[in-house]
Amino acid sequence: MSMAPRTDTQSPAPHVADSHDLIRVHGARENNLKDVSIEIPKRRLTVFTGVSGSGKSSLVFDTIAAESQRLINETYSAFVQGFMPTLARPEVDVLDGLTTVITVDQQRLGADPRSTVGTATDANAMLRILFSRLGKPHIGSPKAFSFNVASISGAGAVTMERGGQTVKERRSFSITGGMCPRCEGRGSVSDLDLTQLYDESKSLSEGAITVPGYTGGGWNSRLYSESGFFDPDKPIRKFTKKELHDFLRREPTRMKIAGINMTYEGLIPRIQRSMLAKDREGMQPHIREFVDRAVTFTICPECDGTRLNEGARSSKIKRISIADACAMQISDLAEWVRGLDEPSVAPLLTALQQTLDSFVEIGLGYLSLDRAAGTLSGGEAQRVKMIRHLGSSLTDVTYVFDEPTIGLHPHDIQRMNDLLLRLRDKGNTVLVVEHKPETIAIADHVVDLGPGAGTAGGTVCFEGTVEGLRTGGTITGRHFDDRAAVKETVRKPTGTLEIRGARTHNLQGVDVDIPLGVLAVVTGVAGSGKSSLVHGSIPAGEGVVSVDQAAIRGSRRSNPATYTGLLDPIRKAFAKVNGVKPALFSANSEGACPTCNGAGVIYTDLAMMAGVATTCEECEGKRFQASVLDYHLGGRDISEVLAMSVTEAEEFFGAGEAATPAAHRILTRLADVGLGYLTLGQPLTTLSGGERQRLKLATHMAEKGGVYVLDEPTAGLHLADVEQLLGLLDRLVDAGKSVIVVEHHQAVMAHADWIIDLGPGAGHDGGRLVFEGTPADLVAARSTLTGEHLATYVGP
Repeated sequence: MSMAPRTDTQSPAPHVADSHDLIRVHGARENNLKDVSIEIPKRRLTVFTGVSGSGKSSLVFDTIAAESQRLINETYSAFVQGFMPTLARPEVDVLDGLTTVITVDQQRLGADPRSTVGTATDANAMLRILFSRLGKPHIGSPKAFSFNVASISGAGAVTMERGGQTVKERRSFSITGGMCPRCEGRGSVSDLDLTQLYDESKSLSEGAITVPGYTGGGWNSRLYSESGFFDPDKPIRKFTKKELHDFLRREPTRMKIAGINMTYEGLIPRIQRSMLAKDREGMQPHIREFVDRAVTFTICPECDGTRLNEGARSSKIKRISIADACAMQISDLAEWVRGLDEPSVAPLLTALQQTLDSFVEIGLGYLSLDRAAGTLSGGEAQRVKMIRHLGSSLTDVTYVFDEPTIGLHPHDIQRMNDLLLRLRDKGNTVLVVEHKPETIAIADHVVDLGPGAGTAGGTVCFEGTVEGLRTGGTITGRHFDDRAAVKETVRKPTGTLEIRGARTHNLQGVDVDIPLGVLAVVTGVAGSGKSSLVHGSIPAGEGVVSVDQAAIRGSRRSNPATYTGLLDPIRKAFAKVNGVKPALFSANSEGACPTCNGAGVIYTDLAMMAGVATTCEECEGKRFQASVLDYHLGGRDISEVLAMSVTEAEEFFGAGEAATPAAHRILTRLADVGLGYLTLGQPLTTLSGGERQRLKLATHMAEKGGVYVLDEPTAGLHLADVEQLLGLLDRLVDAGKSVIVVEHHQAVMAHADWIIDLGPGAGHDGGRLVFEGTPADLVAARSTLTGEHLATYVGP
């Protein structure tokens, strides 16, 4: 075999295609970023750090990820783009070297009652095909196993043009679906408790109807008492069957009452339409209280909560129906699928097996496919979204993660780190926004933003290696090796909250006494039953203030001032000083600029292209009519007040001519939770996850309660901010409150007076009490996973 002689002994110059190994960002100005310019190495793991609100998400998500997505969308036809979300180009001068970005964020999965873990990950779709092919008896296509498809049939005449003539043909069709007809695939049915609607011992004239708004002789009550369908002086318990039907369930009927045309309707459909169809969060407090009392949700008696009709439940593979499979813990389901040896569906079994194994690998093996997607925590939702990317063969992709360790026990963080490194080692660029030192430590490259939050942030304080960060002198560097010491002395409890035989979700008859008057921390690996114990056994209500992880609602018109109720006392103060109506000082009411309707900007929709937002020329973005801005309080107009930071406003409303105690109290709470840098009029849509959590905490602190239940309050908090949060929790306890915290952060555990540890594992391997006592006892015993990690954290 002859070979051509080599004349060039030097190594060849690198190919020009290999020179694009950096993502270059120049002049980024999204949100609070101040002309940020950085270079991010490709095919490496880069972690973005900095205090909450320093601009991490603005740089990673709103600039790099948003521009990549926008450029990809532009490759589609105008017709396809018309169906896609329109994205504006981020405020940045140059973005170079971008690759396809896959974003795995903390946005909650849809809380639609028909959305489950199985439907969100395609596992259900594969199971449905499996049962339609192998299930005995055979009942139909995959649709027959879907709880989102109803069984329907129909027949009729169809008119069509054929050969220049109009022809009529009879057609019939039928679809076999899997939806339970009683609960319509929801798994639960809602019923109105009639005893909460009326007092049957009274007559309508005596005020039998007890629904808010139907008492006191108003039009709502006159509609029933003067309808003529029944005697208004007869007690309801003596109504005939027909009278009771007319009172409760009669179809809408036009009639005249006191000479006015009105529509009479049975009490139940009227309440369902006027109250139950509305969003619970938007209800007035007394209406919400009534709805919570009157509406009962029970498991559907027909399908026993499986959402599926009898036909779908009757078809089985090896004595297991699709309802049984979806109810299994995913780690057990993976074993069952592994035991199926059917060559005819081998590719399907392989794909299903990979998906289920990914759940186990990512630490979610304790879930079941029929778990409602809306009940997942932020961390669980983010990991569910990761599943479809784990086995992917794609390389040279940029993966963007938003605090992937949220909701993870220290034991599980190592597993998450391994996954991030595996994605990188396949040749991908991995960008992670993160606060936990365990994840920052594995980075190849670190970008630290700051130095502060809001207007005090938005600049790059450090760029380089983890070792460089430690000695770099930034806030993150200084706090990187912080370790909270275990308390030497703990507070004595003032009482106990007894929980006996708790069995919510995976809890296995837990008996525990939670001490009151102290800082109690409930911990354990993800899925061990912490939230089930706390939220399932300590209902929010009289004396209990519960701050969960549910996302706060709010449009771009909402801001911290409107969300916290701060704007009400401010509007009243302006109105009182100037002798005018409070509504003038609302950009959503009479005071709004007529040109932009109080939005401050005018949006122009350009169909499939990104819409354009231009500052309103009339009000110059101030959102108010010019005449409203002539009214002042303490020398400031309403737009200048909304442009203040919380710290500045706290001083402004604290003393002097503008002193407003009601506003000052709310501002003090906002400052207490570390949001002093936020401006009062900043749209809620621009807040980070950590800021929203603390805004909610500040709002709930106003509620009168003796017991505060907090679910992972350190979510989205920088190492430096955790210290401030611990100070806030101490102040609450010292003021005589009881604070119960569900938490994974070791600093909070070390600072606790009492620890309740659940485990030992997740799902059916958890749900048991494995330790209760002081943090010092937990460290000394090292008898649980939490004890091991806390002992390592606090050091010798």
